[in-house]
Amino acid sequence: MPFRFRSVGPLTRRAAAAACILAGTLSLAPALAAPSAGDASALPGKGIRVQPLQSSNAEETFQTLLVARALQKLGYDTQPVKEIEYATAHVAIANGDATFMADHWDPLHADFYKNAGGDAKLWRKGAYSPNAVQGYLIDRKTAEQYKITHLDQLKDPKLAALFDANGDGRADLTGCNPGWGCEGVIDHQLKDFGLSGTVAHVQGSYAALMADTIARYKQGKPILYYTWTPYWVSGVLRPGRDVVWLQVPRSSLPGEQAGIDTRLPDGKNYGFIPNVQKIVANKAFADKNPAAAKLFEVMQLPVADINAQNLAMRNGQARQADIDRHVDGWIRAHQAAFDGWIRQAREAAAH
Repeated sequence: MPFRFRSVGPLTRRAAAAACILAGTLSLAPALAAPSAGDASALPGKGIRVQPLQSSNAEETFQTLLVARALQKLGYDTQPVKEIEYATAHVAIANGDATFMADHWDPLHADFYKNAGGDAKLWRKGAYSPNAVQGYLIDRKTAEQYKITHLDQLKDPKLAALFDANGDGRADLTGCNPGWGCEGVIDHQLKDFGLSGTVAHVQGSYAALMADTIARYKQGKPILYYTWTPYWVSGVLRPGRDVVWLQVPRSSLPGEQAGIDTRLPDGKNYGFIPNVQKIVANKAFADKNPAAAKLFEVMQLPVADINAQNLAMRNGQARQADIDRHVDGWIRAHQAAFDGWIRQAREAAAH
């Protein structure tokens, strides 16, 4: 039975344009050359339908639409993006109910990938956006006043109570949406580190929860939260200035990630290793469409550019038209790279 998806409609989060995406310098880039009508490999995707997926996290729309734009240049009939959460998205793509998702986190989504059929049904090559980091943070003022550097210090009920926002005596950790890969890691670590009795994993709409967290910070109250990059949060609550990362007592990850050492070269351990965001696609589609497969493999989007666009959304420009403009502006500002992706994809189709 095919999955039922939610269409991505107008987005309502606040945002203002990031200079690197919307600056006037974009107009200096050359226009994308149109393919020759006589070149059979110019539109290798002509007549082939493609269904993109993303989670309910609106800040993934930018990178998803960039892939869709490139596919359209190859002639593919790219459908509007549909929303579905990560675990189900992997299954939908594996079963052929959808074509690709641009926000597969490796290794965070390792269990989703394996449970959907792994390499037998799914395809992932290249590194669309590397060096995605994540972890736990608290406000710098509280960290310095109480000398809190490690998450497991919150086993102390007195320290945990500092971050109690609802009066139950436990620290309230602003965490992940149900169904996200980070949900399982946070729940696993709270249990493994002996924190279940003093720290509550607060879940719901992450954006709404972070809005409350930021409001508490502005009121001078202690805050404890999980976040990741690329995302706009670290542009508002700046690590090292406003907030600090907390270390964990040891490496501890669930499922397919079990046994991975999360320590950094300097010996610090924040509980997660840097992830690579990859484009995951239906394997049968990738095998039959070498142009699309090559495109998925060679596309690269810097974390800094995603951060900038996400912050733009947060600050006022989060309508669908705004995000479309951000995508078009990024392409114009990086026309040579974009043209190179298209050229490599066409060459793959010609061989």
